[in-house]
Amino acid sequence: MWATITKPFAWLMVKFYNLTGNYGVSIILFALVVNLILSPFMAKSKKSMMRTSRLQPRITELQKRHEGNQQKLNAEMQKLYREEGINPMSGCLWSLIPFPILIALYSVIRQPITRMMFAGEEVVTCLKDFFTANGLYNAPANDAYYEISLTRLAHLNWDTVQEALAGKLDGLMNIDFHFLGLDLGMKPEWNFFAKTDWSDVTVWLPALGLFLIPFISAFLSWLSMKISTLTNPQTQDAQAQATTKSMNLVMPLTSIWICFVMPAAMGIYWIANSVFGMARDYILTVVYKKKLDAEDAVRKAARDAREKELEEKRLETERLRAEGKTEKNANTSKKKILANEKQKSDERKAALEKADRAARRARLGIKENEIPESQVGNRRYARGRAYVADRFTSPETAEAAAAAAAEASDGMEPIDESVEEAAVTAVETAEAVETVETSEAVEAAEAEETAGAAEAETVESAQDAEE
Repeated sequence: MWATITKPFAWLMVKFYNLTGNYGVSIILFALVVNLILSPFMAKSKKSMMRTSRLQPRITELQKRHEGNQQKLNAEMQKLYREEGINPMSGCLWSLIPFPILIALYSVIRQPITRMMFAGEEVVTCLKDFFTANGLYNAPANDAYYEISLTRLAHLNWDTVQEALAGKLDGLMNIDFHFLGLDLGMKPEWNFFAKTDWSDVTVWLPALGLFLIPFISAFLSWLSMKISTLTNPQTQDAQAQATTKSMNLVMPLTSIWICFVMPAAMGIYWIANSVFGMARDYILTVVYKKKLDAEDAVRKAARDAREKELEEKRLETERLRAEGKTEKNANTSKKKILANEKQKSDERKAALEKADRAARRARLGIKENEIPESQVGNRRYARGRAYVADRFTSPETAEAAAAAAAEASDGMEPIDESVEEAAVTAVETAEAVETVETSEAVEAAEAEETAGAAEAETVESAQDAEE
């Protein structure tokens, strides 16, 4: 599976080596292509980092405002990120992509025969047996870079190997690891001062060059991080600043360690990658600075317009209050408008019902606060017995009183139906007025919400077009 993953990287290395005939140049071109492929992803990360950097003063303000309330702070931070269209994790995720590429390249460099040339294990075994039999190879069994040693020996004895092992070396390439006088298949030595013959310049100069590769790589790594920090200035707290300083120290040290334990070819790749990365970072900074400046100008104009509108509304409200006038709040929500209109409608209905009851009582000759002895006989469709206090004590008197009440009830004037119809018409008219007013209120609220959504969609479309 790992061989399948590394196959594209090996294919690139072979193509560049066949094109240039130089192992070091092939690695540099490989680093260039990798940076070009990753440029869109790194551009996205760079833009997110620059946007976050510009928000740092507002973030600091939120931290001071909600100090001690982490839940509220997180909510406000998420709201700010949504408003600005920022994903705080995007800058971190894309920056992790180069590490799998570095591991794949290391596998290709460490195993040039099986990973880079796509030759089988039988070729490795054949070369190992041949060089061992001729006294040219005696590396330990746990040597992690034995394929590099075999490839170097094959290059130095290419004609002899081709003649002796004809037909057994399918896929084997004649690769020379030298670049600027340095053998990139070798590892730099910590103690090269003690192992080097200083009387022979052809010996100590390449050894010195290999020794310097890790330190050059570490310096460029530190310089790259320094430039990134300068191009993305941030107002950080003490803890964040301490973390940044630690990273600026740890990464160069890590680079030194990697370049000393791996072949020098990895150091060359690290150096080339740092140089291309700094150039890419500079270009993206210049480009996105102009875009973000224009974007900030648009956002500022929108905020200023909104603030101006709110200020005008505030001043108008103060003026109306000073004049003793009232004004319906244009920003009132739809639910609040409907609730207010329903309350007014209920009040109108209650008033009409009260007026109708008062008219009926007046028509019947009942005073405002008067309670009749019995309302049963006064009802239009009721013919029950009237209330008689001594109904049970004096039956004769009770019957006479009941008969008199029934006669009086039969003689009552019928209710004027025109009055009743007028009351019903008044109620229906009030309901119609209520419906119209409620509809107008809903339409006004929906119009406001549509305008707000259109404005937000316009800003979002502008952002997407710029991206």
